[in-house]
Amino acid sequence: MTVPVRVLVCDDQALVRTGFATIIDAQPDLEVVGECGDGRAAVELARRLTPDIVVMDVRMPVLDGIAATRLLAGAGVADPVKVLVVTTFNLDAYVYEALRAGASGFLLKDAPPAQLLHGIRTVASGAALLAPEVTRRLVGRYAARIRPAESGSDRVPLTPRELEVLRLIADGLSNGEIAAALTLSPETVKTYVSRILTKLDLRDRVQAVVYAYRNGLAT
Repeated sequence: MTVPVRVLVCDDQALVRTGFATIIDAQPDLEVVGECGDGRAAVELARRLTPDIVVMDVRMPVLDGIAATRLLAGAGVADPVKVLVVTTFNLDAYVYEALRAGASGFLLKDAPPAQLLHGIRTVASGAALLAPEVTRRLVGRYAARIRPAESGSDRVPLTPRELEVLRLIADGLSNGEIAAALTLSPETVKTYVSRILTKLDLRDRVQAVVYAYRNGLAT
């Protein structure tokens, strides 16, 4: 029997929180292990309950969702937790700050239940939930803020082909699009992506995009 994905739901609106929990708990492969209404409680509960994924709101009292995400999944966190940010605010700045804080995905609250469930499963599986066109838009707007001037590609421990794949990831291409561009099979591309993430100690494709820009591998 498959062990269900353990989910912590954090939202300051009780009705939204209960609605999410009800939708999630109705799935045989998902299980809500806790609920809370502010970012500080989310951090404390996540450390105590060790969920597989936290569904996190952005605007909350005590500690907002971005700050909470940084404490749970940001750089330097010993045991990072996967975070799926769900908010009513479709602002590029929120998406950028959430991903920069360590979130693996971003959804709007008005998304249909099926999309929420898909997002949870996608992030729990280790993939990032961010459409390629969103990646391209964000990178175009925030690349200058991501990339420090002193970075360089000479220290990147990747083969030429892996660097090629990383640059295409940074361009926002999906595995299928990368496969077509490089005349490779999707399975081969998937293997390259896995190697890149392992070599660079990155959690998902979102972190790979940020890494590429920080190291001057994409423009």
